[in-house]
Amino acid sequence: MHSDNQRSSATFLTHAAQLLPLRSPSGGSGPRRGAEMRELSIIEDGAVLIAEGKIVAVGTTDKVAQHELLTAKPVHIDEVDCSGKVVLPGFVDSHTHPVFTAPRLIDFEKRIAGATYDEIAEAGGGIRASLRGVRDAKREELAVHVVRGLDEMAKHGTTTVECKSGYGLNFAAEMKSLEAIREASHQWPGWVVATLLAAHVVPPEHRENPEEYVRIICEDMIPTAAKLKLAAYVDVFCERGAFSMEQSQRILRSAVDHNLGVRAHVCQLTPAQLAPVIEFHPASLDHLDFISDADIAVLSKLDTVATLLPAANYFLGLDSFPPARKLLEAGVAVALATDYNPGTSPTASMPFVLSVACTHMKMSPAEALVAATYNGACALHLQGRKGSLEPGKDADVAIFDAQDYRELAYWFGVNRCRETILNGVRQTVA
Repeated sequence: MHSDNQRSSATFLTHAAQLLPLRSPSGGSGPRRGAEMRELSIIEDGAVLIAEGKIVAVGTTDKVAQHELLTAKPVHIDEVDCSGKVVLPGFVDSHTHPVFTAPRLIDFEKRIAGATYDEIAEAGGGIRASLRGVRDAKREELAVHVVRGLDEMAKHGTTTVECKSGYGLNFAAEMKSLEAIREASHQWPGWVVATLLAAHVVPPEHRENPEEYVRIICEDMIPTAAKLKLAAYVDVFCERGAFSMEQSQRILRSAVDHNLGVRAHVCQLTPAQLAPVIEFHPASLDHLDFISDADIAVLSKLDTVATLLPAANYFLGLDSFPPARKLLEAGVAVALATDYNPGTSPTASMPFVLSVACTHMKMSPAEALVAATYNGACALHLQGRKGSLEPGKDADVAIFDAQDYRELAYWFGVNRCRETILNGVRQTVA
């Protein structure tokens, strides 16, 4: 989904200190893994030529300047001097929860005082605390909140976002949430992928009979979301206090039966065997803090992406983080995402995620950048048009005030993104 902006001129980005195309070194169409995660193919004095929302040419400034589109002198060339800047593909944030109405400040204070995730949830906080605001809000109000989040992400260099429902937790509110995501996608120049996460937790009215809620998801919500084309994916929170593996299987089977893609929150708080989920060929398995060595070995042979969300661990004040080095060294395809949400990861900044990934999960800056761009696109099956700077792909670009790409993960608590280009539409960071 994206807005149809009129583009009448060519944009010529020139003289980048470092241009990171991040195309696959092997030329393959699958996610990058292993040594490929560290190959950046940096171009010094780099340039990108953009026309009609697409990338036309990538290379050194001297080489791209010879392109026929420039030598033929079109009506207007918008030249952007990127001297002293790092230019790379726009970030692909493949896991966010933007449909909410308010921050969860009581949860925040309780956690600081020592309450655990489970204790907060049992006291009526956690995911269920966002339920009333979403149920009471009009679709248009929710769309405003989503757009606000998307705009904030774009200011930090993000151009593609996966947006989940999951705070309405009944048929009307979940469909309204997906409609709000669709409405927001038409107001934002970047690309939005909608996911139905009705299986976030069991709502209060079904706590005594969770099986009935699972039935509603499988028989009512998923078929309607598929019929109305409101979602591309179905997600499930398979975890203690949320949905069992058997319930998750039924939900994912319904998704597949209705030709929707699947993804899952798994192994965030407790270990689980992933074979029952893997059989549905998920595009991504997310969190994976407690993944077993056996399942790491299985994932290393698949194109399913392991999407790690270290900002959530940071915000929850946890001592442990997802086992990124184990996953990378086993050859698993790893992506990074913000997990933007009001309860456990209130950040729209992918550069902050890069910092946490490097400092707490010991990913190299190169690995983190590939995980936040190309492999994030793979987690959404969008690598044919997103995640790297290549001719023919969508013109999604982030420009950073830095001489060296490693600075993107080095600086934190400040935003060094100076401009983001979303499907060819320039947005300067004020």
